[in-house]
Amino acid sequence: MAYFYSSTVLNKIISVIRLSANKSFLLIAGILSCFILPACNNKEKKEAAAAKPSGPPTSKVDAYIVKTTPLTDNLELPGSIIANEETAINPEISGRLVYLNKSEGRVVGKGTLLAKIYDGDLVAQLNKLKVQVQVAQQTTKRYEELLKINGISQQEYDLANLSINNLQADINIVRSNIMRTEIRAPFSGTLGLKNISSGAYVTPQTIITTIRQNSQLKLDFTLPEKYSNKIRVGQLISFSSEGNKKNYNAKIIASESGVSEENRSLKVRTLVTNNDGKLLPGQFVKVRTTFDPDPDAIMIPSQAIIPQARGKKVAIYRNGIANFEDVITGARDSANVQVTNGLKVGDTIITTGLMSLKPGGKVELNKIKQ
Repeated sequence: MAYFYSSTVLNKIISVIRLSANKSFLLIAGILSCFILPACNNKEKKEAAAAKPSGPPTSKVDAYIVKTTPLTDNLELPGSIIANEETAINPEISGRLVYLNKSEGRVVGKGTLLAKIYDGDLVAQLNKLKVQVQVAQQTTKRYEELLKINGISQQEYDLANLSINNLQADINIVRSNIMRTEIRAPFSGTLGLKNISSGAYVTPQTIITTIRQNSQLKLDFTLPEKYSNKIRVGQLISFSSEGNKKNYNAKIIASESGVSEENRSLKVRTLVTNNDGKLLPGQFVKVRTTFDPDPDAIMIPSQAIIPQARGKKVAIYRNGIANFEDVITGARDSANVQVTNGLKVGDTIITTGLMSLKPGGKVELNKIKQ
């Protein structure tokens, strides 16, 4: 049997079916939400509880047990060669040069005439004074004869003698000024290059040349303050220069009376003992010093030192806690640093993971080096 419906009836039937389906879907969704949402909330609470940290994590680090070891402290320091004697040659008075020694770069003896300033006026003054002395002496001789016959008083005779003495004193002054026009070598040595020519007008500020005594050389270098009590007069050092493979020796002869406030170092002077003529004043050299070894030096790995704005620190392991302590360091080599204050034998210092450590933080030791 076949049934036929109009389009209007069919549309109403379809609308009723869709409405029924939507109500059923909403009913099922409501029932499911009552079970699903609480379950999701419980899961999120469990995950949040699991993600919340229970406390600071324990750092796993390596450590080193402090002990003593013999230390030979060798230093390499910069130094400068200086002449045994050295000075600039300046005139004592102003005037025109009438003579200049041409021995540039040559050795001259002590007292050698190096330059001469015009002294014609001084020589004329000297001759005049000599004539005045002769006249005064003749006058005094006549006064002496007159004094015997009471022709003059004793006072007049004494004044005549005083005049002679004054003239003699003036002669000595002029002679001294003439000597000052002669510029002579103060000691035996090698002349430097001349800075002026004959005929130039010079003053006491003019440097004519220099003179150095290179037959014996000295070496100056500066020593860090902490080593100032380890040197002694007579101690030997070695040094070398650029472009010269030979090792030279020098003996400490003196040091400054105090440490420089500018660089906290002590200036030391030595005498070169095996000069072969290849060293020159002003030359840069590398000085090597060797001090008596310290049998009980505390050396720790370099990576254990924590630089600070003022000073240095190390992290010490005590009962599972990292404690930061100030230390004072000394000599160092490629892998280790000497600690002169702040540590004692048996301390356990942390050598790794220092960047993540905090004072009082918990640590766990992985490996201990002894």
